[in-house]
Amino acid sequence: MWETHAHSTEKRGEKMLTPKMKRRIKRELSAEKPTIWVGKEGAAPRIVNEVSRQLDKREMVKARILKSALKNEKAKDVASKIAQQTSSTLIDIRGHTFILYKRRKKKSEKSL
Repeated sequence: MWETHAHSTEKRGEKMLTPKMKRRIKRELSAEKPTIWVGKEGAAPRIVNEVSRQLDKREMVKARILKSALKNEKAKDVASKIAQQTSSTLIDIRGHTFILYKRRKKKSEKSL
């Protein structure tokens, strides 16, 4: 008669991050230095490819946006654009630094 629904973390077939997972990712990368610097060309294909490559390798990427890239856009816009183009999740933006997460594909998914 009564149905209870557990807090679902699924969205369109992919798992969304829970707040606990986001905190863990932020904590892990808080002491790390950014591995990618976004320059004046913004979310250029070269930057997007590098972010994608690093996400495939490590699941998490910390990037910093240089002031020269922020003349026409806000940091959130640049970070959102990169997250969208790499199919990753934007975890956090602090000033000009942002963190992206993308779950690694399992070996069985890669071969398909």
